[in-house]
Amino acid sequence: MAQLRQDHPKFVAQDTVVVIVGPESAKGFEKYFTEHDLPFIGLPDPTASVLKLYGQEVNIFKLGRMPAMAVLDKAGIVRFIHYGHSMSDIPENEEVLETLRELNRERQSSDSR
Repeated sequence: MAQLRQDHPKFVAQDTVVVIVGPESAKGFEKYFTEHDLPFIGLPDPTASVLKLYGQEVNIFKLGRMPAMAVLDKAGIVRFIHYGHSMSDIPENEEVLETLRELNRERQSSDSR
């Protein structure tokens, strides 16, 4: 999350809302987000319903949920997804930002028709 926090203004500039989904309870999520003053939306998923919806992997030998990152467009269509194979396997912000720039170019192109 530190990586996302560092570039949060760049995500906002791309008309993007960052949502962090995790296995904690609502109370645990609220406490963590408040203590760390995180600028994202936190979505608790203790029953793993979001995890299952997007096919995120759980590996008990690697401490639970593997990282996953998805970019959904404004219609809710997944336009980019990355499933990590370890806790440190996450895409660089610039890779995700480039995907967002491309989506915005596509949207602007279709809006101008």
